[in-house]
Amino acid sequence: MRESDPAAGRGRSVTANILAVLRCFSVDEPLLGVTELAARLDLHKSSVSRILSALEAEEVVEQDPHSKKYRLGLGLLAIAGPMLATLDIRRFALPVLTELSVSTGETAALTVWSAAEAVVVEQVASTQIIKHTVPLGTRYTNLDSASVQVFAAEAGATGQHPEPGLTARLEEVRMRGYAVNHAATSPDVVGIAAGVRDHRGELVAAIIVAAPLYRVPDDRIGELGDACAAAAADLSMRLGHRS
Repeated sequence: MRESDPAAGRGRSVTANILAVLRCFSVDEPLLGVTELAARLDLHKSSVSRILSALEAEEVVEQDPHSKKYRLGLGLLAIAGPMLATLDIRRFALPVLTELSVSTGETAALTVWSAAEAVVVEQVASTQIIKHTVPLGTRYTNLDSASVQVFAAEAGATGQHPEPGLTARLEEVRMRGYAVNHAATSPDVVGIAAGVRDHRGELVAAIIVAAPLYRVPDDRIGELGDACAAAAADLSMRLGHRS
């Protein structure tokens, strides 16, 4: 398209109009027609048609054969792939962990899976005098660890952990949405973890809330679990996951 194209009207460049068209598509409105886009962006329908035709040729959008409306296409993944592959999950996680730590009053941490271990890669410590923290790089392998349970539950869902003794326990983690370590690996600490997914829907990390045992009576486990699961869902969205 030339910069003199009518699509560059209303004081916008062609590039700005192309981006404006792409930004109109959302989870709530995955399918949009030429008329809808033209009205929303104050553009001529012919201009929108040219933009969509050019994007369709590059597989950035595709036309639904039934409604004749357009949706985002797989060509976008080829463009975004290099960026998505190098996302710094710690950078995205830090504000989520900070908010979780403030809302619960406890330490919040992020672990990733490496070989056969869950490794702590980020942490926001509780501001309370008595708290539980660990050095970055701390590794967990015990299935009583909440973060290990999260990753093991995912592996079990794909048939990688067939041990019958684990089936019920890991199924509970999957159904509940978070795992609990009630002083099983440390007599004075409760750990609660929930899984984080990326744009492909794959489990890439776990968020943990860790607290001294005396501050976590039985009736607080659900509260902390829900907060942890909500934080994990928030981070998943930031990584492009759509449930």
